[in-house]
Amino acid sequence: MTDLSLYRNIGIFAHVDAGKTTTTERILKLTGKIHKIGEVHDGAATTDFMEQEQERGITIQSAATTCFWKDYRFNIIDTPGHVDFTIEVYRSLKVLDGGIGVFCGSGGVEPQSETNWRYANDSKVSRVIYVNKLDRTGADFYRVVKQVQDVLGAVPVVMTLPIGTEDEFVGVVDLLTEKAWIWDNSGDPMNYEITDVPANMLEDVKKWRAELIEKVVDQDDDVMEKYLEGEEPDIETLKRCIRKGAIKMDFFPTFCGSSFKNKGVQLVLDGVIDYLPCPTEVNPQPEVDLEGNETGNFAIVDPNRPLRALAFKIMDDRYGALTFLRIYSGRLEKGTNVLNTFTGKTERIGRIVEMHADNRAEIDSAQAGDIVAVLGMKNVQTGHTLCDPKEPATLEPMVFPDPVISIAVAPKDKSASEKMGVALGKMIQEDPSFRVETDIDSGETILKGMGELHLDIKVDILRRTHGVDVIVGKPQVAYRETITRRVEDSYTHKKQTGGSGQYAKIDYVIEPGEPGSGYVFESAVTGGNVPKEYWPAVDKGFKNSLDKGVLAGFPCLDFKVILTDGGFHAVDSSAIAFEIAARAAYRQTVPKAGPQLIEPIMKIDVYTPEDHVGDVIGDLNRRRGMIKSQEAGVTGVRIKAEAPLSEMFGYIGDLRTMTSGRGQFSMEFSHYLPCPKNVSDEVIKETLERNAKK
Repeated sequence: MTDLSLYRNIGIFAHVDAGKTTTTERILKLTGKIHKIGEVHDGAATTDFMEQEQERGITIQSAATTCFWKDYRFNIIDTPGHVDFTIEVYRSLKVLDGGIGVFCGSGGVEPQSETNWRYANDSKVSRVIYVNKLDRTGADFYRVVKQVQDVLGAVPVVMTLPIGTEDEFVGVVDLLTEKAWIWDNSGDPMNYEITDVPANMLEDVKKWRAELIEKVVDQDDDVMEKYLEGEEPDIETLKRCIRKGAIKMDFFPTFCGSSFKNKGVQLVLDGVIDYLPCPTEVNPQPEVDLEGNETGNFAIVDPNRPLRALAFKIMDDRYGALTFLRIYSGRLEKGTNVLNTFTGKTERIGRIVEMHADNRAEIDSAQAGDIVAVLGMKNVQTGHTLCDPKEPATLEPMVFPDPVISIAVAPKDKSASEKMGVALGKMIQEDPSFRVETDIDSGETILKGMGELHLDIKVDILRRTHGVDVIVGKPQVAYRETITRRVEDSYTHKKQTGGSGQYAKIDYVIEPGEPGSGYVFESAVTGGNVPKEYWPAVDKGFKNSLDKGVLAGFPCLDFKVILTDGGFHAVDSSAIAFEIAARAAYRQTVPKAGPQLIEPIMKIDVYTPEDHVGDVIGDLNRRRGMIKSQEAGVTGVRIKAEAPLSEMFGYIGDLRTMTSGRGQFSMEFSHYLPCPKNVSDEVIKETLERNAKK
């Protein structure tokens, strides 16, 4: 029986280029999992094993690995930082108990750090903070600590202070023990000595240690009382208070170092053991029924309870589909049958493997608290629950964002057509934020995703991993339509064809809804002019019509319908008659309600060296961008803006040209706004022409 208090399920997340993968490499080296460190910039990192990751020096999919530190078992997931792959971060956080938030010492709290931090807050994941890259020019640990407070609204509790800055960064001071850890320049993480605090830092250490104690003693009333009476708590008591506050997310223990130079990582690992929760210390997952309503039961982490496991990732590799599972309760045994509550079918558990990036070790069973992969599951998708067939239950499913960009792809020849269908099927299973649709009229295959890079990588995977050569069309923006005026109207549906006919009369109001409200239906009918049993049919008729707007056939958003009155016939009225009436009413009234095209507006965060700020802002203005703020940092300027997605295609290339390759940017969907008339006319014209050709 494994002792669950020795388990730590943790994720490493951060902005692009803050050093997550490098930190994971150092952890694997320190824990003896690998003997030679691979570097991201050489394309040799253990967890970046996809060709596309090695070429681009970025992480695309989260990789799982298991290692041991001081008898504790770490299940680690290294997540991507790029905004197009936030889905990977979101689903990893969903199944983790704790996390390491990595921040760049010079870049500080960057845009994607904010998004990931927000996800971690939503998923209630306790974290330690690690400020990395303190050997870099412009690195400033204290500035990053302040940004964590100001930008993220979090409370950092500083655990270590840096000794020296930039090139002279040699080690860290542990505030609890008041000892200095100093590494030599050999690059070996084990070549360090623990000495007294340098004389020039004594004042700082005293000040920050006092601040640490003040922040953590209020976790325990007795300790607080003694502290106020002048008695300083011992190290064990302080650790207990820090652990309690960190698990409750009242504050976040904050460490510093340089993963690339192998300095400071040991203390982060000790921090994970000391301050992050084991599987039994986090709130158990709520169980829900098939409609998604909470049942009041919880999947309590205990190997002796019925099995509850969540599939959080599907990965296709040369041996077939791998399904990653987080087991919340019970045991998973090789050769047993489990129930998938989503499909209602049972599946047999074939091989269970423990993952180390893309290498694996076979095991016979796994238990509550484990993160493992299972080979050969047929119908399991991300977010499905696997459970004991005798005691079924569903865990809270995952919610995935809608794609904002699409491209058309076509196989180069007939033989590639079938291969493409199979390959896309596998890719959809792996990535729930990636969708594939077939245009009914043209028969084109449409790929939808979270950004240009996302789709670019998908096409690359199609070509290289699956050997399917495709022709790629121009990216399409997910435009929407809405209405701008309130209209009262009436529609009568009458049809007489021998025998009973069809009759439905509805009086209704359609009006613009609040932005982001979607579709709202209300009935204000008094008396029995439209019997209650027909209201859902009217609702359904309007709701199903929204998929096709009247301007160019884009879906209609933020639309409110109020049914005010109507009429029915005792024999000829039926639910279907009222549904037909509502569909016709939609076509009749929406053109009178000032229909308008709206376009996706993206939140853009650009980082540029100071010399190029004018060029970057000028370019954003040309792209109909709205500059929100500018923030000068040590090594450059951060510009926050909003701009329409349609104007942002190819932006990364232009930005790199303007900034001699030093600019970076990230972009995520924010909201929809009306298109200017000239853009709207052009889009409608193009869409109608394209549809006419089909």
